[in-house]
Amino acid sequence: MKNLRKKLFLLMLPITVSLLLVSCDKDDKPVEDKTDDVVFAGNQIGNGEQEFEIKTSYTLKKGTYVLKGWVYVTDGATLTIEPGTVIKGDKETKAALIVERGGRIMAEGTKAQPIVFTSNQAAGLRKPGDWGGVIVCGKATNNKTEMIIEGGPRSSHGGTQDTDNSGILSYVRIEFAGYPFKTDQEINGLTLGSVGSGTRIDHIQVSYSNDDSFEWFGGTVDAKYLIAYHGWDDDFDTDNGFRGKIQYGLIVRNPRIADKSSSNGLESDNNAEGTTQLPLTKPVFSNITFVGPAAQDNLFENTTAYITGGNYYPGNGSKLGQFQSAIQIRRSSNLNCYNSVAIGYPVGLLICNDKGSLTQSSATSGAINLKNIVFAGMSIPGSDKDASFKDSLSINASTFDKTAKESFSSTFFKSSGNSNTLYSSNTDVKISQPNSLLASPNWGPLTGSPLTGKSNLFTNENLSSSFFDKVTFIGAFRSDVSVDDWTAGWANFNPQNTTY
Repeated sequence: MKNLRKKLFLLMLPITVSLLLVSCDKDDKPVEDKTDDVVFAGNQIGNGEQEFEIKTSYTLKKGTYVLKGWVYVTDGATLTIEPGTVIKGDKETKAALIVERGGRIMAEGTKAQPIVFTSNQAAGLRKPGDWGGVIVCGKATNNKTEMIIEGGPRSSHGGTQDTDNSGILSYVRIEFAGYPFKTDQEINGLTLGSVGSGTRIDHIQVSYSNDDSFEWFGGTVDAKYLIAYHGWDDDFDTDNGFRGKIQYGLIVRNPRIADKSSSNGLESDNNAEGTTQLPLTKPVFSNITFVGPAAQDNLFENTTAYITGGNYYPGNGSKLGQFQSAIQIRRSSNLNCYNSVAIGYPVGLLICNDKGSLTQSSATSGAINLKNIVFAGMSIPGSDKDASFKDSLSINASTFDKTAKESFSSTFFKSSGNSNTLYSSNTDVKISQPNSLLASPNWGPLTGSPLTGKSNLFTNENLSSSFFDKVTFIGAFRSDVSVDDWTAGWANFNPQNTTY
């Protein structure tokens, strides 16, 4: 028997040697240990430079990691991130994660174990713009054919595949992103460039972004359950032919944080030039709750209360500015919004004919729909000129027609066919706790709120898709009871003081 085992060993030896040779790469690293140099020193992603690439599919196991430099998920590669993972963006190297066309990100957290992208600064010292942010580029159409993504990275987006799949983002938080690489050149919290409808996006919270919280450049991706919390600039920004559908969005503004460009809840352009280049920007929003700066300004009057958890001014070149509107539609955009409530903004609605566009004509013709919307506590319901804060008619977004009593935007909002409502006070809509300093804030409507018990909210053809839940309430929440709070368990409204 002993001799037989020896003979078998000698016979197997050449095969074993051959397998070992095959299983090693040119650097003599076993294949099972090769990770495309994604992770260094156990918990580091990237090498601190701006051209680090993930070229093969890789699974990031649950844990806490530091993201250094610009890390690209390249064409053909998939980065999978396990639930409960925390990725801290490095401030010194201006870290950012960029998923390029043909690459995918599978970041599927859970309610109990969300995936968190946050600042690598210590609790109490985090500020907007501590790191870059998250970018996803796809192959769907936009109205510039092919574009370089905003913010500085090299990546192009755009193509002809409107059903393109860039992966999954679900139960994900993105905090303190938006480092300005150059003047007025920041990465948003979450940037989506020509992302296709095959991509799944839901339950995303962007907090304390140094630019827009969410920005879409073209594409067709849909999304549900989005939170824009205490951002610097706009909350939901749509451009360059974006045509996705969004239901259930919460916007909460810090009255001490706004951008010099004038911050808006929804801001929408067809393109920077204001042309009618196809495809037109035509997103459909439904069930959005906008909590503007005036809705909770009294909570921040006490300086001590404001700086609890740290002073949020980043000192990185970003300039503080002013708030403007809940909804701004300009430059030939055909944005649609339904079944939503906005409280406490200087201006409710801006429909602007700037850049020579005919945006107001689109509203008159029915290409722009704003229906079943409630405004409360607005300084003025509408304006036609960016940064003017005047409720006076302007057909060129530059000069005013002094003979008109009010702006086109105000007239359009109050048109009887739109079923919109204007209340004088924030409290008239009976939102439970419209503030963000409580340990467990609640933005649901109270019993007896005019936002509940509605019917016929989804009769417009833009809402006919099965994507939309045909609910009977206006705003993002059915009620103020815990079972209707879709932010519970995964969102975080005090990321400054969270120990990761």
